[in-house]
Amino acid sequence: MAAMKILTGTGLFLAFCALGLLAMAICTDYWYETDARRHRERCKTYGNKRNIYISNHNLPLQMPPKSLETRRGSGPEAAPLIRGKRHFLTAASAMESHCSRQFNSTVSGLWRKCHREGFDLETDDLIDKGVIDRCTPVKYHYSSSILPRNLPVNITKTIRQDEWHALHLRRMTAGFVGMAVSIILFGWIIGVLGCCQQHDLMQYVAGLLFLMGGTCCIISLCTCVAGINFELSRYPRYMYGLPEDISHGYGWSMFCAWGGLGLTLLAGFLCAATRPTHRTHKATHPSNLDV
Repeated sequence: MAAMKILTGTGLFLAFCALGLLAMAICTDYWYETDARRHRERCKTYGNKRNIYISNHNLPLQMPPKSLETRRGSGPEAAPLIRGKRHFLTAASAMESHCSRQFNSTVSGLWRKCHREGFDLETDDLIDKGVIDRCTPVKYHYSSSILPRNLPVNITKTIRQDEWHALHLRRMTAGFVGMAVSIILFGWIIGVLGCCQQHDLMQYVAGLLFLMGGTCCIISLCTCVAGINFELSRYPRYMYGLPEDISHGYGWSMFCAWGGLGLTLLAGFLCAATRPTHRTHKATHPSNLDV
């Protein structure tokens, strides 16, 4: 009996800690983070150099005379020059394509997407003036106004289908994490009542509910990771992908959710183990049985 009480008490304590971690993860906005400071500095440097090259025609980037091109273009040594020029033009066009989009350092949660404070002084100044909002709500309903205009029909159709798929993944993430918290809370209440009334079956049911809540939490976290990866791989890439110089990753809210998942599963195993322990206790004391 003492071992059963220890297992049950430990399981309920772990379940309570798991509820706190999951509640913290749901209420905070640090599931996914991006840092665009290096990209913005690189684009500023690229823009300054580009303006200097355009305004000053005496720099070496000016096209050489046609007579010099004719003399250089006839020999075998002209191939490396042509390849170098093509590589430079490709890199410049790729950099200009990335810098044409506005990337900000943001944090995202289940309900909001916010600009990170102190990462971009220009954005912080606009937020202080009230021009833009610090946080924008995450949409869980479909709206055609978010689709870009003046695009070909096939690309618009692809974007609409991807938007529906991303919306479905977001709904699954929020729905299953809400179910997980509700099931774990219900199991914790049943476990506490079972401890107060010395009812072994209620403690066993609480353990099963903890395992069920952990399963819902696993589904929620897996769909969250799948949704983030899907957003980064959407087509067309120049509209939804991130440049290589933007660092991104999961925040501490995501790790709180994973920690809550681990504690929930451990609590479920501990509480569910009380039923076999009680049966073994009865089997080893035949005097308790009816003759």
